[in-house]
Formats: sequence, C-alpha cells, structure tokens
Amino acid sequence: MSSRSRHDVKGPAGVSAHGPSTRQLRVAEEVRRVLAELFARTEFRDPELLDVRITVTEVRISPDFRHATAFVTRLGRSDVEVLLPALKRVAPFLRTGLSRALNLRTVPEIHFQPDTALDNAMELDEIMRSPEVRRDLEKDPE
Repeated sequence: MSSRSRHDVKGPAGVSAHGPSTRQLRVAEEVRRVLAELFARTEFRDPELLDVRITVTEVRISPDFRHATAFVTRLGRSDVEVLLPALKRVAPFLRTGLSRALNLRTVPEIHFQPDTALDNAMELDEIMRSPEVRRDLEKDPE
C-alpha cells in the first residue's frame, strides 16, 4: 500500500489538485504587499520605469516557494506589457527588497505578468450592455 493519501494528489508541475496551500496564500499575499510598497516608494534608475505607477494586483507562488508570479497593471492604462522587460531588469533589486522585508528561508524569484482581469471585466460589461444582449435578456420567457 502506498504511503501517499488521497490528499497528496498532485497535478501538472507539482501543483496540488486542491489549489494552493494556506501557507502559499499567506506568503503570496505578503510578497504582494512588499512589492506594492517597493513600487510605491522606490525611484528606479531604469528610464522606462521613471514616473510609472505600477500596481501589483496578485501574486501566485509556486509550491516550493522558489518562484513568484506577480500580476501587474498600470492605473488608468492598459499598456503594461511594454514595461515587462524593464520589470525583468529590476527583479533582482526587488528580490533584495523582499529578502530584507520578509523572513523566508528562500526568497522567490519574481516573474511578472500583465493583469488583464479588469480589461476582461470591462469588455464583458460592454457586451452585456449591447442592444442585442439587452434585447435577449429583457425578453419574457413564454
């Protein structure tokens, strides 16, 4: 008989089939908070990041806590993709800031992804407000 229980089921890339653990969620939220603080109070030397306001909306951390994916957006703008190379360049500096602020055995390597959730929600809202959809929604079922 195997020593693994049904709760140890792992999916692709070692991710638990039940989602992230409570510890992963706690660490991810702390990483998000520290990154948000660093973006708010740090002037970066990278010319592409001068006078740019970055918002960290979510952080997902790998099960081994070695990698963190930070979902970022720019307030009032949807062109955060052009900043991804600059964010990759400042990632070591941000990782150092994480190591100073958090008491972790391993400080995760930071990867950046654009957060498109707000854009998707606005697009869906626009579709729901279209005359064709409104007409279908207001129709009385017979």
